Amino acid sequence: MPTTSVIYAAMPTELGSVVSYARLAEQTSGNRLWCGQTLTMESHHLFAALSTLGLDLSYGTAVSVMPMRHPLTAALNARSIAALSQRPFVAGIGPGAAVLQERLLKTPYRQPVRATRQYATMLRTLANNGIAEAPDGPWETTGISLPTLPTPPVEVGLGVLRESMARLAGEIADWAITWLTPASWLAKSIAPALREGHERGDPSRPLPKTAAVVQCAVSRPGRDLVHIARRAAGTHLSAPHYTDMLRRAGIPADADDPDKGARLLVEHGVLAHGSPREIASQLAVYHAAGVDEVIVNVGGVHLAEGAGSALNDLAAILNAVEEREQQR
Repeated sequence: MPTTSVIYAAMPTELGSVVSYARLAEQTSGNRLWCGQTLTMESHHLFAALSTLGLDLSYGTAVSVMPMRHPLTAALNARSIAALSQRPFVAGIGPGAAVLQERLLKTPYRQPVRATRQYATMLRTLANNGIAEAPDGPWETTGISLPTLPTPPVEVGLGVLRESMARLAGEIADWAITWLTPASWLAKSIAPALREGHERGDPSRPLPKTAAVVQCAVSRPGRDLVHIARRAAGTHLSAPHYTDMLRRAGIPADADDPDKGARLLVEHGVLAHGSPREIASQLAVYHAAGVDEVIVNVGGVHLAEGAGSALNDLAAILNAVEEREQQR
């Protein structure tokens, strides 16, 4: 059954506002709080802190960028949160932008999809108490392992924008996690590629679930939705791999003009907006496109107007989603 969950999509500076998001996430059908790659307080540290509060909640990263940590560190982080929360943890990963790879690693990954395959395979092996071997590549090793620790499952997710990564996710991952992807693009391109990859993988594995992070903002008097879309998307609208995906999806974004990109996100409904009920209807379109879990992102409101406004929007949207689900 399709579910809904929540992402904390700001750079946290204290735990309080994250707890407020977590309390709302606890009430969703997905029963999960996600965080992206943060550079103020580390996402896994936030999850560890939340795990001490008695919340009935699962966690996931959407996504952590690979150049910032070795696969062993990623596995240790993921397994730690599964152990502390006593719930399955979704370790969502992605290679990040080429410029970030170059700054952190001196040279970008020559083949990002191949690098992601190796990283994800090592992460899963290590989180499952196995011995990771890599004869070549960025994380070459003759064999590394972690001490055995029984935990709830660590599920591996891949950040997916285009077909090549979707095929890899279909073959090796538990989740395909998307960001800024229109529902039409998910239906016509990502879902078929995911199935194609699954067909060439282990037939005993289930088809990976798809989780779509969807920007949302309630239309309110005086609110500048384009500004909110710009804050929500941030540097993604200047990243060639994101603007390429949007152009393939029929949205003429240009990495050299992120302000135009923000306007297009509003015009094409990539920023779900309107009344809470209208937003709930727009989120249902993602479910109809084959998305298993819609992740509500009010990060643009948070960054533009503060946590209070964002939490008001989030509560209203989640209430409307629940009402819609009850009417089905």
